[in-house]
Amino acid sequence: MRGLRIAAAVACIVVAGPAPPAHALAPPTIDPSRLPDPAPPAPPVPTAQRQICAVPTELRPDAVPTHPLADLDLEAAWQLSRGRGQRVAVIDTGVARHHRLAGLVGLGDYVGTGDGTEDCDGHGTVVAGIIAAAPGPDGFAGVAPEATVLSIRQSSTRFGPAHDPAAVGFGDVETMAMAVRTAADQGATVINISTVACQSGALDDQALGAALAYAVDVKDVVVVAAAGNIGGPGRCPRQPDDGGQQWDTATVAVSPAWYDDYVLTVGSVGSGGSPSAFTMPGPWVDVGAPGEDLVSLNPAGGHLIDTLPMPDGDRPISGTSYAAPVVAGVAALVRSRFPELRARQVMQRIETSANRAGHGWDAAIGNGMVDPVRALGSDPPTTTLTPERAHPLPPSTGPGTDRSARDTALLGLAVCAVLLVGASALAGRRGRDDVARD
Repeated sequence: MRGLRIAAAVACIVVAGPAPPAHALAPPTIDPSRLPDPAPPAPPVPTAQRQICAVPTELRPDAVPTHPLADLDLEAAWQLSRGRGQRVAVIDTGVARHHRLAGLVGLGDYVGTGDGTEDCDGHGTVVAGIIAAAPGPDGFAGVAPEATVLSIRQSSTRFGPAHDPAAVGFGDVETMAMAVRTAADQGATVINISTVACQSGALDDQALGAALAYAVDVKDVVVVAAAGNIGGPGRCPRQPDDGGQQWDTATVAVSPAWYDDYVLTVGSVGSGGSPSAFTMPGPWVDVGAPGEDLVSLNPAGGHLIDTLPMPDGDRPISGTSYAAPVVAGVAALVRSRFPELRARQVMQRIETSANRAGHGWDAAIGNGMVDPVRALGSDPPTTTLTPERAHPLPPSTGPGTDRSARDTALLGLAVCAVLLVGASALAGRRGRDDVARD
């Protein structure tokens, strides 16, 4: 029903070192013995800040955002639910305190010594704003403006392990697994993961798989994840031409997305309703959501921004990192309106109510564009999923794993701007001087 993938809030965790042969993938298995023990959040090794924190530019006066979320008809959805009572955990680069996230709760920090409400990268605050920002006179609001955001800082491109002065970037699938367990144990009803780990060949991420299974089946949490971005150096490798459709032809694993039975994986859709050029396809993708040219909250405490600072200049807010929180917000709306539904029922309701626009399941955007109004309807959607999307994936032993390769690749954390979309992907569509959007 769903798949796994981890796209680091501001970066993608890409496997470094020798790449395994590009064999077809098999669905990953769950090993409950790999579930992390409960523990207060803390960095697994001492860390040091390597770069100054991002300072976003305010929304430019001449930029009148054509709000991509307007197509979702949120005003109609809010007549039925505004997300009250829901606790949405944002596992990301942290979420900065902001007057339009009045109920923000810090759950902890795996990068530094804070409580999760420091955001040196800016990415997590943008994600949180898309989920739950309170309405303002500027016309912007998050999808579920009455939901509470719980922040866990799990990754950052501005920190590194203290013992390695050359290393920039911190966070891996192990700290992600710990963060998922923490969020589930602290009462999250929805978890948003806008970071991904990806490589050609299978990943050794069983601790994360065990944490996802624990969150969904034990703690009844809806987990939403980004599908990941492709299209340039440092981003996820491309699937083969036909590799996004079936497990037996896909060769690039994306975590947590490939844990398909436990994660609602979200691809990006552009303003014309078509899949974004950068969105990563896979047999685990479930739905699509707006992921280009978004606006959100300024992590520096101001109002809105439509770009984030990157090493090569300000980049527009585009990427599957920002499509995922749209769907996390919809999950909060559904859970608030239908509190009797279990997590898997909520995920399936979102999938079956998606707008297919006359098409069936698609490897880039799954069952189609998310439709909040239809998902919130009084009657369950009548559309049924195809068998392979509606039922758990068959067990598989999968290929063998190499833990040393995982440690090299994921602890090393090659920074991949999954939230960044290469200039080539959007330059032809936007006539802006900064060309690319994340």
